[in-house]
Amino acid sequence: MSTTATTTTTTTTTETRQMTGREAMREAMIEAMLADDRVFLMGEDVGEYGGCFAVSAGMLEQFGPDRVRDTPLSESAFVGTGIGAAMGGMRPIVEIMTVNFSLLALDQIMNNAATLRHMSGGQFGVPLVIRMTTGGGRQLAAQHSHSLDGWYGHIPGIKILAPGTIDDLRWMLGPALADPDTVIIFENGGLYGATGEVSVTDPGQPIDRAIVRRPGRDISLITFGGTLPTCLGAAQELVAHGVEAEVIDLRSLRPIDDATIMESIARTHRAIVVDEGWRSVGISGEIAARVMEQAFYELDAPVGRVCTAEIPLPYPHHLELAAMPSVERIVAAAHLALQGESVEMAVV
Repeated sequence: MSTTATTTTTTTTTETRQMTGREAMREAMIEAMLADDRVFLMGEDVGEYGGCFAVSAGMLEQFGPDRVRDTPLSESAFVGTGIGAAMGGMRPIVEIMTVNFSLLALDQIMNNAATLRHMSGGQFGVPLVIRMTTGGGRQLAAQHSHSLDGWYGHIPGIKILAPGTIDDLRWMLGPALADPDTVIIFENGGLYGATGEVSVTDPGQPIDRAIVRRPGRDISLITFGGTLPTCLGAAQELVAHGVEAEVIDLRSLRPIDDATIMESIARTHRAIVVDEGWRSVGISGEIAARVMEQAFYELDAPVGRVCTAEIPLPYPHHLELAAMPSVERIVAAAHLALQGESVEMAVV
């Protein structure tokens, strides 16, 4: 995976250092646990094994089994346990191995974590952080590779974060733990091994605001998570064609920062939404609808979408990559939008 997304930002330059995505999240968890005794980590293989993606390596030795807790292979059980601990005053970090497996805990997330504040008349909330790996491109086949972020973005009562940079992996956890309600962090697996620049101190970016990662004047590429580096690569390639694409990193899928999106549309008058999830009934359709509702008269072309093919992701690497959004498909969609045409043909 390209690491362009980890270094491109429109914010004020600060002192940075290099680290991998897994190092960034590990450091964020360690910092939180050192600062607050109520914070603990639980999930499958997070302890002795060091995490299925080595994110929690060494944390068991540092904090002991009471605060780095290996759980049985039952997502419903340990997510439910995390909900109960949060209601009891703790600040759990629950790790689910992949988003596909999170569906086994969907009852707990949707019917308990997301609803208890409402159902209790505001008497208590569920201050829980759920981390899970998402995204394809790593030859993990259909049961470990999908991007279901938009499914969870449909649920009121929780917040949904989708970091696309290593810096966000490092600095989103603290504010998420401080939130009085449940926050889900979708961590694209391709970022774990990537290396990028991370701010030495908290840059103070609100976690519910989008960021313009690359300014442009001709077309807006709106994306999040694992497709951010792909969009930045497409924007760079479009330069050779005399096209300056603006790249918007949503960062949060619930709430969605409409204002930043509409400000971008007002500058460029064209938009492509790039989503690693499936196109039908997905987050790309939600963003497109919001643009049509709020910025229709700013548009000079229909809002386009580039998404993953509507199939279970294949295991063979060449087929997997062919199914996912690519630089080539985004560039083709941008050219069609610049001609004022629909981009249906740019979507598998």
